[in-house]
Amino acid sequence: MSETTVVPGAATTTFSRYDDVTAALADPALVPLPAAAPAPGAPGGDPGTVAWLRAAVARFSSGEPHARRRALVLADLERLDPDRLRVAAAGGFESDIRLRVVRVLAAELGLADPEAVARDVATVSRAYFTDAPACSAVDGPVADPAVDPAMDGASADPVADAAVARLLPAMGDRDEETAANRIGLLVQACDATAALVEGARRHEDGLAGVLRTDPPVRTMRRIAVRATEVGGVAVPAGTRVLLDIAAAQAGAPAGVALTFGAPPRSCPGRSQALVIAEGILYGASDPADTGTPPSTPDLDKAELAALVPEMVTYVLALAVGWTAWDGRPIVNTDGRTYAPHKAVRRITDHLVDHLAEVEARLVGEPTEPDHWHASSATTPADLAPFTTVDLDEARSRLTRLAGIWSRRVAALPDERLDDSPGTGWSFRQIVCHVSEAGYYYADSVGSLAGARGGAADPAWVTDSPTWVTDSPACATDSPADPSGHRANEPMETTR
Repeated sequence: MSETTVVPGAATTTFSRYDDVTAALADPALVPLPAAAPAPGAPGGDPGTVAWLRAAVARFSSGEPHARRRALVLADLERLDPDRLRVAAAGGFESDIRLRVVRVLAAELGLADPEAVARDVATVSRAYFTDAPACSAVDGPVADPAVDPAMDGASADPVADAAVARLLPAMGDRDEETAANRIGLLVQACDATAALVEGARRHEDGLAGVLRTDPPVRTMRRIAVRATEVGGVAVPAGTRVLLDIAAAQAGAPAGVALTFGAPPRSCPGRSQALVIAEGILYGASDPADTGTPPSTPDLDKAELAALVPEMVTYVLALAVGWTAWDGRPIVNTDGRTYAPHKAVRRITDHLVDHLAEVEARLVGEPTEPDHWHASSATTPADLAPFTTVDLDEARSRLTRLAGIWSRRVAALPDERLDDSPGTGWSFRQIVCHVSEAGYYYADSVGSLAGARGGAADPAWVTDSPTWVTDSPACATDSPADPSGHRANEPMETTR
């Protein structure tokens, strides 16, 4: 589909079919709107201004200058290690995702003061795309057809100019064109990658769903430098072309995301943007290696704070019947061995483990290395009789832990629940995870209210220590823990 609309200064033709959009992106007659190049000495013409920056970067150029400048960007991108990017992105503290994205890139590029660079880049980004408010990972802001698209030069913004002036020497390269395109790389990533993360948090299918059905890049723009034709529609020289990426994506082949454009000007930073987004969303490890993250129902903070107390209430209700346990280890449906004391041990240790993780991450300290034996061992203490005194002790212990969790969650700033500092799952995911795991451990023992009366025979347990250590089914369960999440490893995988 195409339509021509008239706006002040030029005609604009819009394409929204997938085949037309990709054809337009590949057409050498259709190029990005160029930035005006101010003369040296003229306002904005000297190095260190937004106007100078726009005139010096690959984004606003075409032909040989674009190829040369794109090569500079690619050289910088090739220096970035994906695993390091993911880990760095997972460890951010900024509530402003834009600052987190730029800080990660600046640090991995070896720039001297990533925090200051991030602040200045965020300032520049508001003026870099002066002629429209929305942001694109490839082309920057999208032109509003109601706004004059002929605004090729950056409007005066002394604060943004001052930020460019600081960024130029901060790029660590005496060649001004190289430094300009390094700044351009950071500016291009700033709002665009943040929009990708924010969209993924809203979408039920996360990052993949955003790319497939709701790309943050809604449109791209081109101008015809000579007459051409797209999808049978004549495009005279000088015509502004608006490409409706969101509409075209609906007709894209499976697995094709137009968010990052299409050849020959596909976004060179596609893989880096996705890795950073994954790090922010899922933690330090590649999501493919971490199994399925815990489900996170749409709960407000009060409801989230109640999850652990609700789980503990359920556990303690079951545990009332555990005093009737007959001393025989219980093998659950996953083939793992449990007993009342072991279930209480795992629930308690798991709550302590993740509470320590949350507290360490909140103050920016590394988490404690994981040395838990978890469910991989069944100890003699696990097989001790579970008495009414043990039930009382478990009630006191777990009730207090549940209170700590409830108060900690209630005290967290709302933005920390999903944009959590440090490496690992978000705090919302952790709360849901410890709650789900608690139910699992308790249900592995189940309700014993109808079991043989009385506690286990102490002599049977204490006089047969070799049974505990020699039985593979009891002493050394499967090395995989049902929780599926190690709290104090960089990203919890399997136990």
